[in-house]
Amino acid sequence: MNELRVLADGDAVEVALDPIRASILDALAEPGSATTVAAKIGSTRQKVNYHLKSLEAHGLVEPVETRAWGGISERFVRRSARHLVVSPNVLQPTAVDPDAIADRLSAAYLIAVNARAVSEVGAIASGSAPEARVPTLTVDTVIGFASPDDRAAFAGELQSAIAALAAKYHHDDGRPHRLTVSSYPRPKESS
Repeated sequence: MNELRVLADGDAVEVALDPIRASILDALAEPGSATTVAAKIGSTRQKVNYHLKSLEAHGLVEPVETRAWGGISERFVRRSARHLVVSPNVLQPTAVDPDAIADRLSAAYLIAVNARAVSEVGAIASGSAPEARVPTLTVDTVIGFASPDDRAAFAGELQSAIAALAAKYHHDDGRPHRLTVSSYPRPKESS
């Protein structure tokens, strides 16, 4: 099972969002059959089997094994990914262009850059072999700034450090990688 899958097909998103199918996906945290899933969600085997076929047709579940029980075969499936994320391209035909947003310090620009990352990395990952690792780098941390001046000073130093590193390692004939760094107020955690 993949850890995460970016859904770029509107039909697959529609199938995944159906309440019954979503409950089936939730029930498939561990591999299950139509019978075991039906017992978990309080439905009939036939109804669950119908929905499993649709989920499988859209790549949301995959077969794991078939068990024989006294002349009857029971098919077991599992989720194809532990987590599903919807690509922003599903909602509109053209990708969000961060360059079309003038205010580089706005929430809209940050969201556009991250939406582009989800679309691009999702497309790269879906085009790769399941066992292949996409060469990525992610830094995720929380910094408590004492003041707005400290935040501004940090941003200036970070920009300078990244510019120096980019100049040091960039080669015009090298394989291009996109680097984004973002900062935003961390939401309060619910208690």
